[in-house]
This record gives sequence, structure tokens and C-alpha cells, in this order.
Amino acid sequence: MADPVTGGIGADHSAPRIGVFDATMLVMGGIVGAGIFSNPSVVAKMVHSGLLMMVVWAIGGVIALAGAFVYAELAARHPAPGGHYAYMRDAFHPAVAFVFGWAMLLVVQTGGIAAVSVIFARYFLAVVPLHLSETTVAVLALALLTGINCANLKAGNKTQSLFMVLKVIALVAIIGCGVAIMAHGSGSTTMAGTIPEHPWRALAAAFTPVMFAYGGWQTASFAAGDMRDPARDLSRAMLYGVLGVVALYLAVNASFLLALGADGLASTITPAAAVVDRVSSSMHIGAEAIAAAIAVSTFGFLSQGMYATPRLYQAMAADRLFFKAIARISPRSHTPVTAIALQGTLCAIVAASGSYESIMSYVTSVDFIFYGLAALALFVFRARDRSRTGVVGYTVPGHPWTTGFFMIASWIVVSTTIYSDPRHSLIGITLLALGVPTYFIWMRLKTGRA
Repeated sequence: MADPVTGGIGADHSAPRIGVFDATMLVMGGIVGAGIFSNPSVVAKMVHSGLLMMVVWAIGGVIALAGAFVYAELAARHPAPGGHYAYMRDAFHPAVAFVFGWAMLLVVQTGGIAAVSVIFARYFLAVVPLHLSETTVAVLALALLTGINCANLKAGNKTQSLFMVLKVIALVAIIGCGVAIMAHGSGSTTMAGTIPEHPWRALAAAFTPVMFAYGGWQTASFAAGDMRDPARDLSRAMLYGVLGVVALYLAVNASFLLALGADGLASTITPAAAVVDRVSSSMHIGAEAIAAAIAVSTFGFLSQGMYATPRLYQAMAADRLFFKAIARISPRSHTPVTAIALQGTLCAIVAASGSYESIMSYVTSVDFIFYGLAALALFVFRARDRSRTGVVGYTVPGHPWTTGFFMIASWIVVSTTIYSDPRHSLIGITLLALGVPTYFIWMRLKTGRA
């Protein structure tokens, strides 16, 4: 077995590996969280029009699919452990990779996981009325998933795949409720709604909740070292996973509009519960059913985050850009136990502190900066590999136009998010910028220890 410290991700070749199905579940699990259950009503409030609502979700799907194309080729062309982190390191500079990891640790993943853990607790307690606080249930859920992922690589991955399948079932059930309402002739007659006075401004604002709901597919790339054949399996998983999510999201939004109409969707903060209640013989049963569905969905998102993200910190440590102990792989469980424990501990602290509320508002502005950089990295790798005679397993259709579209679209999302919510966006970007001096301080300290 390779050295557990210097070998990095995937250094233990005796470890069990995951295939295309589990990798696809990992991609979908990184995207589908709580957003699809609540963000459609947020979008409806902003655009006031069923047509514009479907347009913005469709455009978001096109951007997500373009991103899947980019990440699929990156996975095939550069199947390095750490995924997105490795793309930043090898296309640009270790400083860019460090800042990416810094952003994941302080803003995007830790904050997102902590916030979703409290959403999970809220809906779990609605189904199972325990005499515990939301914070306690959130921390216990994080501790449970930390333990599962530390105990065994296969157990952690199978848990994630199981909950992703359950999430798909929950979303299909909601779609089925919308179809049932229409079949009985009791659907909404106000699907169109009204065009807002400033439609472009409304669309710009709506992109933040839409792209937040679509974001997250890159986290699957962190676990490339755990895959049997990352060049093949991850590239396929990116395409299958994102296509599946786009189809589900469009169908769910159409179901909401058909059942509630644009005005009805805008007037509720729980659109999924409203749709289920329309076909339920009892309001109580409907509320419990959707609470259970959201609890399952959010728990699955937590499972994916706790499985995939620690592999990023492990890759950083293997490059000596993080503490050495984070790179160690347990010879018993074949997992980066210290990295998983770090992620779980930080998430629990944020969840318990109550500071998670504002974090969700500035995740998108930081996240999509690096999506655009991933597309730019593909341009860099292609330029470097012009003399290569080997065959790449997958290439982006329509490159460079589709790749350029994704890069520009990602940075437009950043701009519209800053425009719509400058205070929270700039907090996230400030935290991101602090990673630059931190990198140089770390390098100076590392040089001093050498």
C-alpha cells in the first residue's frame, strides 16, 4: 500500500471503488437539496409570470448542462484526485487552488452543509416529534454522517446513493401530484400570471435562486480518486446526473404552475406542500408527507457533502497546502478520516452557532466564480495538449463556443447576484479574497519548516 500521507487521494489501490451509477448519484446528490422545494416560489415572487419562470429555469438548465459538458471533458482529460481543486492547481497556480479550497472550507460547503442540516432538522422534527431542539438534531445528523463516512468508504457511498434514489422518488411523487390535479380538471387557471414592469431586472434577480438550486455538481469531482476509472466514470456521471436534475427541475416547476398557477405559487413559501395537500384527503397527511420528502432530500444532500468535500481538503494536504494529518487515509476504512472529521466538526460548529442563515445568501457569488474558472481551465488544458496524440475519452460538443458560453454565463450569475444582494455577496467575496494573503503566509511558514 502506498504511503498514506504522501499518496494523496486514491493512493490506497486496495480500497473499494465506485462506478458510474454511484458517481451519477454523487453528481445529482450534490445538486438536489432543499432549493427545489422552496426556490420556485421565490422565483415566482420575482418574475410574477409562469412563462418567465419556466424561461429562467430552462436557461438555468442550459447553463448547468453546458457546465456538465465542461466538467465531463475536464474529468476525461485530467482525471486527477481532487477534481476541481486539481484543475485550478494544474491549469493556473497552486495559489488559485488554495483559494478555491479556502472558499469551500469557509463559505460554500461548510456554510451550505450547516444551513441545510438545520433545514433537515426542522422537517425531521415535523415528522418525528422528538423533544429536541433543531440545533441538536442538526448536530446529531452531522455526527451520524461523519461517523458513517469515517467508518467505511463503501458504507458512506452507499448511504449517499440510497438517499439520492429516495430524493428522486420524492420529486417524482410531487410531479405525480401535479399530473393528478390536472387529470381531475382542478388545475390552476392562472398559470400565465403577469409580466413584471421591469422583466430584465426581475430575470436577473431570479437567476440567483435558480442557479443556487442548480449548483453543486462540481463536488462529485472531489471524489475522482475513489472511482474505478475517473476519466470514463466521472465524465459520464456528470452528463447523466445533470441531465437527470434538469429534467426533474423543469417537471417539478411545471407541476407547481399547473397545480397552483403563477399567483398561487408566489403566495406560498411551501409550494410542494401546497401541491400535495391538493390531492391529499387530509391536510395533516399532506403536510407530513412533504415534510418527510424534504427531510429525505436534505439528508441526502448532507450525505453527499460529507462524502465528497473532505477529499478536496485531503488533496490540498497531499500538496502540502494544508496540515499534513488531513492527507492520511485510514488503512482500515480506506477513508480520509481526519479530513471528514474536520468537515463534520466545522459544519456542526456553524450549525450550532446560528450564523448559517446569511451564509446561504453569498454562496452563489463565490461558487460561480470558480465555475467560470473551470471553463477557463479547459481552454488552458486544450492549448497545452495540442501536441498530444492520445484520444481523450470525451470532448465538449461545440467547443469553444459552448465552453465560452458557460464561462461567461457563470460570471454573469456572479454579477447578477452581487447586483441583487450586494451586502451578502461582498461578504462572501471578501472572505474569498482573504485566502490570497493566507496562501502566502502559509507558504512562508512551510518554507520556514522545511
